[in-house]
Amino acid sequence: MSVKIRLTRAGAKKKAYYHIVATDSRAKRDGSYLEQLGSYDPKANPAEVKVDMERVDHWLKVGAIPSETVASLLKKLKATPAT
Repeated sequence: MSVKIRLTRAGAKKKAYYHIVATDSRAKRDGSYLEQLGSYDPKANPAEVKVDMERVDHWLKVGAIPSETVASLLKKLKATPAT
């Protein structure tokens, strides 16, 4: 089983909100997932990203592959200093 870290869509029409999840690569976009790792709200100003980095690091160590979007979000989070 190949695991991916990707976004699942939530929220109403035209008010998208996303959950960052670890899921089987064969699962549907909004289908079942193994674990919820965080959330992403692109409508907030600035965009709001909340991630449990400890769990993300765990999944990356066991071979999970982040999607392009999740990889860019994680890169931005690691570049900003923790407050």
